[in-house]
Formats: sequence, C-alpha cells, structure tokens
Amino acid sequence: MLVIHGLWLPGDSSTGGLAVWAEDSTAPIPASRSGRPARERPHPFAAGHTDLAAVLADAAEPTRPDTALLTLPTLAGAPTDSPELIRTTVAPAARGRLTLAGWRVPILVYAPDDALSLLQALDDIPAVSGATLRHLAELADFAGGGRDQSVSLFLPHPGQDAPVVPVEQGEDWFGGWRALPADVRAVLRSYTIREHRPADTEVDIDFVSHGDTGPASRWAALAGPGDRVVLLGPALPDNRSVCFRPPDATDLVLLAADETALPAIEGILAWLPAGARVRAWIEVPDAADITDLPTEADAEIRWIVRGSTPPGSDLLVSSVRAARLPTGGTPYAWIAGESGVVRALRRHLVDERGFDRRRVTFAGYWRRGLSEEDLRAEALAGATA
Repeated sequence: MLVIHGLWLPGDSSTGGLAVWAEDSTAPIPASRSGRPARERPHPFAAGHTDLAAVLADAAEPTRPDTALLTLPTLAGAPTDSPELIRTTVAPAARGRLTLAGWRVPILVYAPDDALSLLQALDDIPAVSGATLRHLAELADFAGGGRDQSVSLFLPHPGQDAPVVPVEQGEDWFGGWRALPADVRAVLRSYTIREHRPADTEVDIDFVSHGDTGPASRWAALAGPGDRVVLLGPALPDNRSVCFRPPDATDLVLLAADETALPAIEGILAWLPAGARVRAWIEVPDAADITDLPTEADAEIRWIVRGSTPPGSDLLVSSVRAARLPTGGTPYAWIAGESGVVRALRRHLVDERGFDRRRVTFAGYWRRGLSEEDLRAEALAGATA
C-alpha cells in the first residue's frame, strides 16, 4: 500500500504545481546505520515513478516526472515512517537521536488545474492520503463567495506546534473548544479573505500589525512557512458570511471603512461590474498604507490618512458627512470598522441622508477597549440572557 504525500511548488503553470510522492509499505525495511546520514541520498522506501503513476492514473495527468530533495526526520540513518504508513512487517526498534536529513524522492508534478482534479478525487485513489495531501484537499474544497467573505482562523498559543481545536468532536467541536482552558484552546479570530486562488489551493489573509499587543498580531509577526493554523470557511460560494449584497436597481454604492476592512473593500471593488458607480472612503494609519485597488467599476476613492489621530475617532464620519452625494436614486451603503464609528455612520446615512435602513449593511469589526474574546463573550451572554 502506498501513502501519498504532497507539496506545492511555487512558479507558473510550467514550473509550479502540486508535487506528489509516496511511501511504499511493502518496500524492504532499511537497515540501521551508525553515524550521521549523508547530506543527500535516495529515500529507501519511496515509491518509484511507475508505481506512483499507476495509482494516480484515473485522477489526473501529471505534467512531468521529477525528483525532489526533502528534509525529513531521520533515525538510525534512515527516514522515519509517516504516521499513516502501516508496514506489512514490523520494523526492528531503532536507537539513536532523531535528526533532520535530506532525502531525494521521485515525484509527479501536476499543473494547477490538474492538481485540483487530483485533490478532489482523493477518495477514489487506491492509496492512503497523507496529512499534507489531505490539508491541500480541504483547502481545495474552500468555496469563497468573494466580496467581504469572512472566515474563522484558529491560531496556536506560543509554544504550541498547532492550534488546539477538537475537530474530532464533529458538530460539537465549538462546545468542546469553549470547554478547554483559555491558555490551551486555539486563539479564534475573524478575518476577511483578501484573495482566493482555487487553482492554486491558496487564500490570502491580511493581518493588521499592532506589535506585541495581541495574540493574532504576535503570531503573525513570528509566523513562517510551515506554521499551522486551522481555517473554518464556507463550502458554498453563496453563504451567509458574505454580507455585501446590493439589491437590484442599486444606482450608487457607498463604501466606508478603516484599515481593518481594507481586504473586504478590495474584494468588493474587484467583484463589482464595469460601470457601477461607487463612492468610497477608506481610513488608514499612514500614507504608506494607501494601495492600488483594481476594479472595473466607476469608483471614486478617498483615502483618509489618520496620522497621529487615535483609531476609532470621528475622522471617517466627518469626511462622509462633508461629502456631496447625488440625491434621489436607490443607493446602497456598506460600512465596516470600529463599532462606534460604524453606528455613527449608519445614523448619519439613515437619519440625515435619508437612506433606506434596509439598504445599509454595517459591521463592527472591532471596538475600542475590547478584544475579540470580550466581544464574543458579550454576544454569547446576550444570546443566553
């Protein structure tokens, strides 16, 4: 039986894609060797190109065969078995110190479109899928709706290799997660997807950096390739975590937000069709935070640089209040940022501008003086009161 593993190779359609290799449980057990392994040697129980291609033949067509040098846990001069590998014979106990060493393995490389087909067909492949391949397959099932699509991101605490989320409890995972000690259960934060590339099984998430003042900012500052998170996202593009929904016949879209909603603004502008009229106000800390926002819409964007003014002030409200907007018509507004600012903007649009309150979507992404844990506890208390 083969255990299939995968890794993503950066590059364009001719050089990048999904690289797949496999361990063969029937291969001879390598003899223990004394001393340090060479810097690079052939993996002793990696499946060859022919065996690998045979089990994947019905899933997708590879771009090319190749080899890859992997740094793997090594004991007694041989790579250790992956947790999924079940041998037909029992290996003798190996002694020594666990190290990392380079092992060259045969790989098959799949272009992004073919990689997506392979990942979606894992259940039909006559082999065991390793954890790396399963994680890529789960991300391939992610079905973002664009615009202001939000997801839940679980992050580890310092000293943890991975976030602690009891996914094995199925539908009861949230109750199990809440029951864990606060310093053990994963840190939960809500984020907006800035960009989703289904063919590459990748999503981009932007973090606002405020130094070592919170667990998410702290994690982002220290994160590196290979660090693990858990992402809870939608399985259908039309899902309730997409809030930007302008009604039919909307003739003007008004957007107002601070930097915490910048990825959502970017997604909304990219989604809007050519010719859609848009007026947008975006508050950012510094002029260096001003960025290009590609769109086919007829968009007029005003950047408000906060500078030394504290976040959550009335800068955004004052700027929108001072603007001249077309009268009449059927406008739609989307507002996000600090909760108090969002409420003030909604009151201004409904009470002073005459917007239909049903055509104003608003979201408090944060509140001055409270963490996301505080806001979640407040919401849960209100729901059970």
